Amino acid sequence: MSDVNYKKISFDGLWHNNPALMQLLGLCPLMAVTTNFINGLGLGVATIITLISSSLLISLVRRFITDEIRLPVFVLIIASVVTAIELIMHAYFYDLYKILGIFIPLIVTNCIIIGRAEAFASKNAPLPAFVDALMMGIGFTIVLVLLGGMREIFAFGTLFAQAELMFGEGAKALLIQPMTEYRGFLLAAFPPGAFIGLGLLLALKNYFDAKAAKKKVFTIQPISTELL
Repeated sequence: MSDVNYKKISFDGLWHNNPALMQLLGLCPLMAVTTNFINGLGLGVATIITLISSSLLISLVRRFITDEIRLPVFVLIIASVVTAIELIMHAYFYDLYKILGIFIPLIVTNCIIIGRAEAFASKNAPLPAFVDALMMGIGFTIVLVLLGGMREIFAFGTLFAQAELMFGEGAKALLIQPMTEYRGFLLAAFPPGAFIGLGLLLALKNYFDAKAAKKKVFTIQPISTELL
């Protein structure tokens, strides 16, 4: 499809229509999992893989699915992808899998996944569907890791703790702990801290959007007057 605007699709997923900051979708895992950077990254990667795989499959079979059965078929495809991801994590990232717990299988019910399947993948060719899924997934993951990093810093005074769960034992060197005697701000580790952190991110995005809007060029044409 030559008329597809990939730049717009990318900016929509990353910023203008970010699923977490604009659509406010996937808030349940966003609040529950983001107690640290690595947890957010782990769930984000799983969500990206689910979005890409399910969107590609739905785009490929969209012409063979009737309107009456499309939602059950979408859920079946998404559930199959999530089951495969869950089994892979159970086999190769077991400690991280235990931490993320129920929120891995619950990706099936994430409104972002079914929303992109219904709104975009079912109406577009595989390549645009892939780009849309990738950018929406990256946009969601950025919010996950930002919120997880903020909460980890304020709650525990660390950053990149438990990185070895994703990247192996050598990743323990990534741990940043600038204040060894830091006792922590426990509110950040609990759900209210997640709401406050998300509110700060929303406020920051709105600030940048408002600032960008002010920079738009409003061309005022000079009024030509004729002498009578």
